[in-house]
Formats: sequence, C-alpha cells, structure tokens
Amino acid sequence: MPWYVPPGAEGISTPALLVYPERIEENVQRMLHMVGNDPLRLWPHVKTSKCRHIIERMVAHGIRRFKGATLPELEIALQAGATDLLLAMQPSAAIAGRLLDLAAANPSARFHAVVDDMQTLHRLEALTRKRNQTLTIWVDLDVGMHRTGIAPGPEAAALIETVAKCPTLETGGWHAYDGHLHQSSVEERRGACREWSRAFKQWLASTPLLKDHPLPLIAGGTPTFPMHAEASDRICSPGTSVLWDAGYAEHFPDLAFEWACVLMGRVVSKPTPESLCLDLGHKSVASEMPHPRLHFLNLAVDAFLGHSEEHLVVSSPEAPRTPVGTLVYAIPRHVCPTVALHQELLAIKEEGEMVSWPVAARQRRLNF
Repeated sequence: MPWYVPPGAEGISTPALLVYPERIEENVQRMLHMVGNDPLRLWPHVKTSKCRHIIERMVAHGIRRFKGATLPELEIALQAGATDLLLAMQPSAAIAGRLLDLAAANPSARFHAVVDDMQTLHRLEALTRKRNQTLTIWVDLDVGMHRTGIAPGPEAAALIETVAKCPTLETGGWHAYDGHLHQSSVEERRGACREWSRAFKQWLASTPLLKDHPLPLIAGGTPTFPMHAEASDRICSPGTSVLWDAGYAEHFPDLAFEWACVLMGRVVSKPTPESLCLDLGHKSVASEMPHPRLHFLNLAVDAFLGHSEEHLVVSSPEAPRTPVGTLVYAIPRHVCPTVALHQELLAIKEEGEMVSWPVAARQRRLNF
C-alpha cells in the first residue's frame, strides 16, 4: 500500500488534510543537520503548520525559538514549549497591546517584534514604558523583496540606535527576509543571496557604530535556507520545510525534504466520460496560485477544467475506469495557506493509529 494511504481510508470524510509524523520528524532532523545540529541557529516560522503538535516535535529537538505572523501562531508555540517568540509582522497599535498582554501572561518567555518604522518604534517604546514591560526589537531590513522592511542605510541605523536608547526596549538585531529569491538553480540562488549579504556587510563596515557593535541576523526563509545555513553567524528561518509542498519540490529540488502533508479527496461526480469532479474546491486547497494547484499522487490529470468553492473538475485518461467515490491523494502546491483552510490535521502514524491535531492558529484570535 502506498505510504500516503491511511488505514480505514474509506471511513474518512473528505476533503481531509493528512500529515505523517514520521516524515515530519525526518524534515525536522534535516533542518537541524543543515545548521550543524545547533538548534540555536534555527528560528522557524510556524505559519506553515499552525499546529501545536508539530511545533512540539521541533521543541523536542531543542528548537525553542519561533516566529509567527499572528498572535495565535505565537500562542500555540508557547503552548508547545517555546521560550522566544518573534512577531514577524510589524505590530499595529491594537496588535501591540495584545502582544504585551500575551507577554504579561507568560513572564518566563521572551517576546520579540520586527520594526521598520520610527513612528511604530516610538509607539512601542511608549506602550512598554507605560506598562512597565520589555520587548526585544529586531529591525526588519528590505534586502530586495520590497514588501516590508527598511533598506540598509541611515534610517535603519537610526532605528537600531533608538532601540538602544530606550530602557524598555532590548536590541535583538537584524531581520531580513529574501523571499524574492526563488531561482531553481542553486548557484544562481546562492549568487543572489551572496549579493545582498555582501551589500549588507559593506554597509555595516562603513557605519562605525554598527561596525563596532555586531548584532545577530535572522535571515531568509526556506528557499535560501541552505545558503544562510552555510554562514555560521546567521540564524535561519525556514517554515515550509516541516511539511513541504509540490511548489517548492518542483522549484527547489536541491532541498530534499519529504512530503509530510497530503490532501485527500473523492470523486463526487463524472460530468463527462473524460472528466472527474472532485470535492477539492477553493475551500480545501490554496487557490491564489495558477493551476496546477495540486500534484496528484494516484491520478493522472491532463488538465484542470474548473475550480470553484466546493468542486475541482479535471480531465483524466483514467476517468472512464474511475468510479464515483474513488479516493484521490494530492500534494498542495502551496501548503501554508492550504493548512489554514482546515480545522484539523489527521496525523497518520506508521503503526496505523490516526489522531486529530487541531489547527488552532488558523484563527485570528485565541486567548489574547
């Protein structure tokens, strides 16, 4: 039986998102191997799994620092045993208050936030001073993606200098996400990564205050993880690697992670002799990408004919011999937002046990 088929599959309601703990374990071990088995060099993003049970598997290997884009993502990391929580989205006034509420309720943990704006920094300083709390600040750098962050230069230096002068703010260091680097060629990706890294180092060297006080750098995501892992002074932030998906597997074959998350569906209708309608609509798989949004493991698909809220219609040479009710298994092209569409992950263990893992952080608010 193929590795992805769970015991008692016919009794599982679809669409369902299946995960495989043993494969997750392999991915976590590979992440650690890439940084010389030093968990302090990993600061993973939890946006991919949004699940406490998966984070617990990383914590079991000594990985205790995590970042998230939302407060619920930080909350579940705390529940899993994290000691350092970085909000990787510059906080608005409303979010900042809730972040400090979360910090006040968890005094044994250290809380961090990224900032690229002086007004936001002053707001955080005033709020922490008013509440007699501390917050660690990382200056978010724009190294070419032009989405968030501030370009290395005088304004970025001013942010770090201001943090150092604020008694309720602690200096974390630099945060740089190079998500614009998605070259399939390892050498091209490495070259592009070195280019911004070299410019960053030159800027530091030309700024006396920064040159004399080196700070940590949290760098990259999953595509540039191997490049940053080679630099022993960098903290790496992979995310997708824990579950992996079809998109990254296609574009980055050098990253030999295992597929650990499978979307399970059914044939619900046969509109023509050559086509199948599956229960894998927009509500079950991330659909911000063009087709193919799924890589099928047990079904040959010639074309994606239609995709709506509840249904996916495909043409397949296997359609004539595929009856209604047939189970299909597929790897999402983009796993992170796919997970956010599901209330639970069905964890399939090698011994045949199946348990439900809640995707608690898909919500916008948990307790804070």
